[in-house]
This record gives sequence, structure tokens and C-alpha cells, in this order.
Amino acid sequence: MTDYTHDTAPTEFVEAGGIRFAYRRFGNTAAGRTPVVFFQHFVGNLDDHDPAISDGFAADREVILFNNTGVASTSGTVPDTIEQMATDAGAFIDVLGLTNVDLVGHSMGGLVAQQVALQRPDLARKLVLVGTGPRGGVSIGEMPAETAALFGVTLDQQEDMWLPVLFAPSETSQQAGRAYVERILARKDRDASPFGEQVFAGQGTAIHTYGTTKDPAYAILKNITIPVLVVNGNDDIIIPTINSYILQQFLPDAELILYPDANHGAHFQYPDRFVTHTTLFLDR
Repeated sequence: MTDYTHDTAPTEFVEAGGIRFAYRRFGNTAAGRTPVVFFQHFVGNLDDHDPAISDGFAADREVILFNNTGVASTSGTVPDTIEQMATDAGAFIDVLGLTNVDLVGHSMGGLVAQQVALQRPDLARKLVLVGTGPRGGVSIGEMPAETAALFGVTLDQQEDMWLPVLFAPSETSQQAGRAYVERILARKDRDASPFGEQVFAGQGTAIHTYGTTKDPAYAILKNITIPVLVVNGNDDIIIPTINSYILQQFLPDAELILYPDANHGAHFQYPDRFVTHTTLFLDR
């Protein structure tokens, strides 16, 4: 077991396929559990992961956070397809010498994690999908203008942009959101900003294509045969919650948890509950 936590783990670098990937790796390796690799949301970097969640997992398993190609401190240009993002993520995991991992993907990261499970069934043991949906899902990549504008604001504390994006408008949810922002700002050694034009362009195109390429009867999901836990808030404004029902219904082995009074970042609102539920799923 390493002595590092979410806030103290050093940012390391490894090269795969000509890309220099930035990552942080910490947690309990002595427990013998499968390592967990986290896949990040749209315009998120290493610092946007919730330390309450990653430290919760790290108590009894290894945790790996990374920036995929072209994001923040990772080199290269952001791919404009989910498929290439998944290929790059697989190459990153391979170069770490890992042959069996659990995948936790949030939002866009959930799209990529699904694709890794499809492309690399040898690699993925279990899959946790949070605030995400299937290929061709309802309104994925077709965000209303007023919602899309939430990502373009400039604030004195830029992390406050996540409050309306990830949390419900209720006082209780917004209070949980402010606690999340405090947690992600606690780390002193900060990652590079992910808010570059090529990140917005590449990721935006990838999500739009993935969401608007229809998959009749969601047939592709039948090929993800590993156990899947689907988690969301009851009213996700970014990837509508109906997509979580679709995932649970069409994946061969999936269960669904919806958290109350919650939006796109439900796991950030209920980090302890999420760690408990997900640990039960991963360990069963």
C-alpha cells in the first residue's frame, strides 16, 4: 500500500503510442483486488476527480486517474471519436502492465469506458457507468443552447462552473456542490487546464457523433457481457436520466441506482454512498 492519497499522489508520465500520458496512481495494492481506472468527463482533468471517492476506493484497492490524449498535461491532440479515445486509453492501461481492471466512467468517460469494454473484453472485468448513456441515446450530443452555455462561462473561481452542471438547483444539492468544489481545490500541486480550444472541439465532436449515430434496439450493448453498475441522479440535465434506464434494460448484466435530488454529478453529491454501493458491486 502506498502512503499517497488523492491530494499527495505525484503526477507521473508514461509514453504509449507516441502519447505522453499524465496519471496518478495510489491506493492499497496488498489487498489483491482489481485496480480501478477512472475515465473523466467532458473538459475534466486529473483535479476534477473527487478525492472523497478516489480515497474511499484507495483504502482497499489501487486507484488510477489519467488524462487521455490531448487533455491538460497529456500530450497530443484530442481525438474526435470515442473509438479512438478508447484505443488510446487501452494503450495507456497496457503500458502500465495491467491485464485486468475495473473501469469507472463518468459522462463522456462512461462512453469511452463502454467502448474499452467492447474493444478490449480481455482487459475489463467490471464496469461502473455514472451519468452517461448508450450510443445513439436520448439527446446525447444534442445539448440545448442554455445548457451548453454553462460550459462557456468565465468565473473568478472557474471550478464554480460545475455547480449548475453537476448539481441540482435545490439548496441541499448546491451545498453538496460547494463541498465538492472545496474538495477538488484542496490539492496544491495542480494539473494543467483542460479548457483549450482543441479539447472542446475534439471532445464535442466525439460526443455529438456518438450520440447521433443511432444503434437500433441498442444492439451494441448486448456485446458488453461483463457486470455493469449504472448510477445517476434522478434529473440529469446533461445526459438525461432516461439513458441510465436504457443502459440497465439493454445491457445483459446491469443494475441501476438513482440518487434523489441529484443531477449529472450524483456521485459527487453522495460520495460516501457511492463508494459503499460501488464497493459492494465490485467485490461481490
